[in-house]
Parts: sequence; structure tokens; C-alpha cells
Amino acid sequence: MLIARIHVTHHHLPLDPPLRASWDPRPRAGFDTTIVRVETDDGLVGIGSGGAMPGFAGHEELFIGRDPRDLERHFQVLDTLSLHYGRCWPLDLALWDLIGKLTGQPCWRLLGGARSELRLYASAVVARSPEAWCDLAEQIVAAGFEALEVRLAGPDWRRELAGLEAIRRAVGDVLTLLIDTGRGWRMPWDTRPPLELKDAVALAVALEELNVCQLSAPLHRGDLAGLAELRARTRLRIAGGGLARELHDLEAMMAHRAVDVLQPDAALTGGITGLARVARSALACGIAFAPHTWGNGITLLANAQLAAGVGAGPLLAYPYDPDGWTPDRRDFPLAEPIGQLDGILQLPETPGLGIELDEERLRATRLG
Repeated sequence: MLIARIHVTHHHLPLDPPLRASWDPRPRAGFDTTIVRVETDDGLVGIGSGGAMPGFAGHEELFIGRDPRDLERHFQVLDTLSLHYGRCWPLDLALWDLIGKLTGQPCWRLLGGARSELRLYASAVVARSPEAWCDLAEQIVAAGFEALEVRLAGPDWRRELAGLEAIRRAVGDVLTLLIDTGRGWRMPWDTRPPLELKDAVALAVALEELNVCQLSAPLHRGDLAGLAELRARTRLRIAGGGLARELHDLEAMMAHRAVDVLQPDAALTGGITGLARVARSALACGIAFAPHTWGNGITLLANAQLAAGVGAGPLLAYPYDPDGWTPDRRDFPLAEPIGQLDGILQLPETPGLGIELDEERLRATRLG
């Protein structure tokens, strides 16, 4: 069995009304995604997804005619391509889907089968008034979630604490609260400086008083010394690594003890192949591994399969916001959105990643 064809398509879903992501100064009028299909000479097809993979076109010959099961070899090629061009890891996801279908096993079992279900936290996206945060918290509890991620991505985090206080008044400590400041990275048009260490410490102190569990991306992604010091000065779990470029960025975080939780996305960094190694190293030295994805349902499933396979957690991000980021929007390439029940994601027994595409919608949203 050999790889016969790699087919990459790009898709755009218009968003009306636009998504007003708290970390992005520009309202998002559309959602772009890429679908990768790897086909073997006997007609088996693996599916992956993620970003646009700039620079990949023209390099298909590096994989065609090769055995798809040579994952380590393919990882090495993708690692080099991702250095020279863009992030090409959606192809790794497609290879894992293909191998799962070949063996008749879901990827989470191939990766170790540590868990068959994952606890989720609802990851919100839209900035809100305190009153609106109350309403959302009550909706999240009613939907069965036990945890909620709130983004403090505005210019002054002190003003946003009122929203957290409102959540506590509305639902008490029923919800575990996780905070993402989005300060470890920026959109290209956002030139605001990252938080300084002293401000991050002050933020952590304020969040401790509100019984917050976790703080993500509080400092610039390269400030490993600052992250390590912040981690030593707070009882909050410090998380990061969501947009790491390469595996050695994650390894450096672990070496500096800069985070309590690593949050890379398999569609952006290392694929399932690379992150499985990182996850096992992290767990072996007492650092939690909890992939965080803001892609579509395919990338959500890929990260969930990885997390369940290696025994990651304790919580997995479930991007959800009824005011702008619903499962129907998020998972538009799929025949059915990825659902949850009482804050639990049950891993499918379907071979591979468990993907069923909505081919009609993909045709309607295809670019080019």
C-alpha cells in the first residue's frame, strides 16, 4: 500500500453576523479552513485539516509513492517543510486517520487507549458585560459543563475582573474558571505590548481571590524566565504553548519549568506524531498536557484523540460561545457537529479520527 495522491482544498465560511473574538481587534467576517485528503493506491482516504499550509504545494512528491505507515519518516519531512514554509501538520493528521482506517482502530486506541472519554471546559470567545457573563455562566452550567474559560484580552484586565465577579455571584463555585489573557501572542495588526511580569503577578493575585484555577498565556511566549517566576509566585496553574512553532519550543518550556500545563495544537505544532512524544515527556515529569484548539471539528477531534490516547487532561478545551461560535459554525466541514453530553466528550470507536465530511457544504464553500 502506497500513497497515490494528496489533495488539498481551501474553504471559506462567511460569518454573518461577524465573530467578535475578544483577542482580535477586527471582527471576523469569515472562517477559513483547509481540508487534506491522502489517498492510497487501493482507494483508502485519510482526512486532516488545519491552516492553509503555505509552501506545501509542489512538495507532494516527497510523500507520493511512500508507505503511509512510515510516520516517523513523514514527520521528519513535515518538520522541515514547516520550518521553511508554513505549518504543514494537517497532513500528519490525515496520515493518522488513514492508518486508523487501515487497522480498523480509532486513533486514541492506537496512541495508547488511556481514556475513552474526556472532561471538557467551555472555551468562550466574545467579550461581555458583567450581566452578559452572568447569563453565559448560567447557560454553561445548564449545558452540563463544570468549567468555563474566560478571555481577558482587553487593554486593561482590571476592568474585566467585574465579569469574573459577576460569574461568581451568578453560579458561585459550581464552575471551575480558567483564564486566557492571549498575551503570549498577537494578531498581526495588534501591536499592543505584552504584560510585564509585575502586572502578571498582580493579575494572578486578583484571580486567586476569585478562586480561578488556571491562567494561560500571561506573558510573552519567549519569556520563559518570567513564566517560571510567575509560576513560583502563584498557586494558579500556568499554561502555555498554544501557538508554539516547533517541538523544541515546548521542550524549552518544560526544561525551564515555565508552565504547569502545555497546550499545543496538533494541527499547528508537530502533528499527532510529534505531540504524542511531547505529551509523554511532559506527563513523565509532572507537567500536564491539554491540547487547545480553535480550529474546526476535525482539529478538535484530532486533539481529543491525542489527549485520550496518551492520558492527557484533566480538562480539554471545547470551543463554544452561543453569542458567536456555535458548533454549527465551528464544525461546518462535518456532516454533524462534535457534540458533548454533560461536559463529557465520548471518544468514537470509528476507525481513524472518526470524521464524516459534509461534501455538499465543502463544495459550496470551496475557494478556487
